[in-house]
Amino acid sequence: MKPYPKYFEKIRVRPDKDAELKSHSPICQWDGCKEAGTHRAPVGRMKEGEYFRFCFDHVREYNKGFNYFSGVPDTEVARFQKEAMTGHRPTWKMGVNGASTRSSPDMAQLRSGRAGYYNRMRDPFDLFKGPKDPREARERKAKPLEAKALETLGLDTKATGKEIKARYKELVKLHHPDANGGDRGSEDRFRDVLQAYRVLKQAGLC
Repeated sequence: MKPYPKYFEKIRVRPDKDAELKSHSPICQWDGCKEAGTHRAPVGRMKEGEYFRFCFDHVREYNKGFNYFSGVPDTEVARFQKEAMTGHRPTWKMGVNGASTRSSPDMAQLRSGRAGYYNRMRDPFDLFKGPKDPREARERKAKPLEAKALETLGLDTKATGKEIKARYKELVKLHHPDANGGDRGSEDRFRDVLQAYRVLKQAGLC
């Protein structure tokens, strides 16, 4: 057997990641320590983004005694905690800045008015389009069956429930078998009127 077979030369030892990290790290900043500073530790308040470099043992010891609010009065600590609730962003009470808000050119002058930017905003599906006068009735968009029923009664989509009932009673009296003198052609019209009124009633329009 050969002292160095060919398979022995193919063996590779996995490199030590810690050893490679230590070789590129600065020396630990703890007094008297000569180990590699592989771990970062925050410097302290008002020096955010700055770090010490310690070895593993000394960074644990440093973190045990670290206090971000060291030397800060209790009142300042309480204020910091309160401001942290809003992400340290300024806040105002309701109504304090009302004067500056009204100066905006896009602010509606009336409660029922619409802001100016709605007029400049693209709205292909009329999602934000409404009546200019709040007392103005919205035009009803009838479904196909409802539109057909209204057409049978001779009405349009603006007809109210009261108008539908009045028109129905009028047509029933006109085309009822007892009132048309036995006209067979009027019976089909009578059935259409009954069916149309049933559709509108189920839809809640009358």
